[in-house]
Amino acid sequence: MSLKKSKTLKTVLKYFEFAIVLAIALVFIVKFAGPRILRQYISYGIGDCQNIPILCMEPEEKLTLPEEDPFYLAQLVPQEFSRMYLSCPKGFTLIQELTRRPYYKKNKHLDKGSVIYLLYQEPGAFLKLYPDVKKQGVTDNYVFIERLMRAKMNKVNNITDAFFVIMKSIFTPDIGNQGNARMIRFQLHNQRGFINYNLAYPDNYFDCSVIDERDNFFKIYIKDKGSRLDLNKVFMIISTARPID
Repeated sequence: MSLKKSKTLKTVLKYFEFAIVLAIALVFIVKFAGPRILRQYISYGIGDCQNIPILCMEPEEKLTLPEEDPFYLAQLVPQEFSRMYLSCPKGFTLIQELTRRPYYKKNKHLDKGSVIYLLYQEPGAFLKLYPDVKKQGVTDNYVFIERLMRAKMNKVNNITDAFFVIMKSIFTPDIGNQGNARMIRFQLHNQRGFINYNLAYPDNYFDCSVIDERDNFFKIYIKDKGSRLDLNKVFMIISTARPID
């Protein structure tokens, strides 16, 4: 099964089980081969750095500390889903897992296909995917996502490295031309996390992995048709993410 094509967040969720099965198969490769064969095996299954450049990227060392924009925050429209809250700009269709809500301006024709996909996971949820990561010092959702973002094909030396590279490929939705994408880590009040983004007019892409102080995880993927958003506006949007208690 090939995962070389770009994926939306809905497709990302579909392949979680595949990642686990592939990781188990890699145990055999590691035991009887070595890192070089392991990397080749992964490239046959999901692709390599040529067709998935993000497999050779990691977040910039500089920590981004965005400034709050009260004026833009006041323009956002609060929305409540089954598992989380988010305030969003007008003109976007919001999808939380299987729940879809269009929020247009006054006329439907103003919508240009801009979409925000939402995913929420409770504290410690990712450790259940592959419990052995606890032995590698992965203790919560934030450390899991950090390890995933820093995973690189040329650093695969064992089964845990392979697992995170596979998950990185699966967990990254369509962000346009990955060769032009950037990866950053950020701190925003009680939230921290990582953003993969591509400012590629006429469309922008923002893949946001957000973890709050209680280890709640929010995946907020924004496909911005017409490039109405910039990075600072995206920070204001994700700052409003809250779980439904």
